[in-house]
Amino acid sequence: MNSGHGGGRQIPLIFNKYEQVDFALYEAGGNALALQHLQNITSSKEGKGVYLWGQAGTGKSHLLQAVCAQASKALLNIAYIPLADFKSLSPQMLDGLEQLSLVCLDDIDSIAGNEEWEQAIFHLYNRLRDLQTPLLITAGNSPKGSSIKLADLKSRLAWDHVFHLKVLEEKATLRALQKRANSRGFDLSEEVADYLFKRVARDMHSLFQLLDKLDQASLIAQKKLTIPFVKDLLD
Repeated sequence: MNSGHGGGRQIPLIFNKYEQVDFALYEAGGNALALQHLQNITSSKEGKGVYLWGQAGTGKSHLLQAVCAQASKALLNIAYIPLADFKSLSPQMLDGLEQLSLVCLDDIDSIAGNEEWEQAIFHLYNRLRDLQTPLLITAGNSPKGSSIKLADLKSRLAWDHVFHLKVLEEKATLRALQKRANSRGFDLSEEVADYLFKRVARDMHSLFQLLDKLDQASLIAQKKLTIPFVKDLLD
């Protein structure tokens, strides 16, 4: 999916409708170096790509989309491709992307073992490298631990900057929840956030999904998110 200015194809990026997708909303925790590098990538002349890996809920897609949002504001031609949807996409969509300023491939694990997609990404990588156009990739595993079958592609995944995104500690997770709540226009007190954290699944996807439900429930009931209100909803 491309977004750009001028003569490029202009297909809007699809982001979560509930939140702004930017760096300010990302709680870095132990991932400060990765965050700083990505914040500077649109203004860097280095041309090297980035491989972000880590378990679900570490913010890989968020960071990739934040780079795209920043690049769009700078009027750069970019592509963001959610490879989890590869069955509804075509490898041919990678043709010509080397002419853009930035290319992002989210969740490369999804196409592991698919020969046509692996070959298409391998050739795209080579074209981008020749032109020093950054390729940003996210994955659940390190380049060495990747399930990619094409040996030449797998080796290239480790050629550029590799960042292992770490799971947030408890305090950072609570701050992330409060940031999300503020972005939706409601307050989440430390007491309520702590209450949620100790009583539901602690992975970020589950917490953010619950936050959506709480937001909707509080709007319907016209009540603030207090511990008794949240307790009733969870029960």
